[in-house]
Amino acid sequence: MSAITTPIAQTPGTWSLPYRSKVGMACLIIAESAIFTIFVVAYLYYAGKSMTGPTPREVLETPIFYTICLLSSSLTIHFASRLLERGSRGAFLGFWFLTILLGGLFLFGTGREWHRLIYGHGLTISTNLFGTTYYSLVGLHAFHVTVGLILLSAVFLFGLAGRVGREQSARVEVLSMYWHFVDGVWIVVFTVVYILGR
Repeated sequence: MSAITTPIAQTPGTWSLPYRSKVGMACLIIAESAIFTIFVVAYLYYAGKSMTGPTPREVLETPIFYTICLLSSSLTIHFASRLLERGSRGAFLGFWFLTILLGGLFLFGTGREWHRLIYGHGLTISTNLFGTTYYSLVGLHAFHVTVGLILLSAVFLFGLAGRVGREQSARVEVLSMYWHFVDGVWIVVFTVVYILGR
């Protein structure tokens, strides 16, 4: 009597292990979200408790243009990822570069705001509770944007060298998850600092 082995066919509804890098990025995002939550709570807790000025109402200007730039970069990186999946490397590089440009504009806007606050209004991280919590929260976000821009630039350079193709689309998607996270966090930070905290 002989046993015949047949391979088990996977049906369309069969569960498979998720891509490890996506799981790792999801875990990083959860951990980073917890850190941002602590900084947001601290900002809200200490809002209005500074005994000396300047206060948020006196010195903060709402960065509408730079916010639009950052949030638009979520669209451009999404389009870039989809284009790479389809094998359109040239269009991918164009949208990827536009994402870097928009992120860079946002970081430039943050730098301009800090320069104005420090040299125009004398607000530093040690001036009062507002200065401490503001620079800590916005600075933490700016740090994450900077890390993202470095990674995006590295992918762009590899793309120019012909090292990024359809086979790397899953890895590019993982990096875009991080960038979407950075954009999502800014919505929270913007709401807390420029709307609720004033």
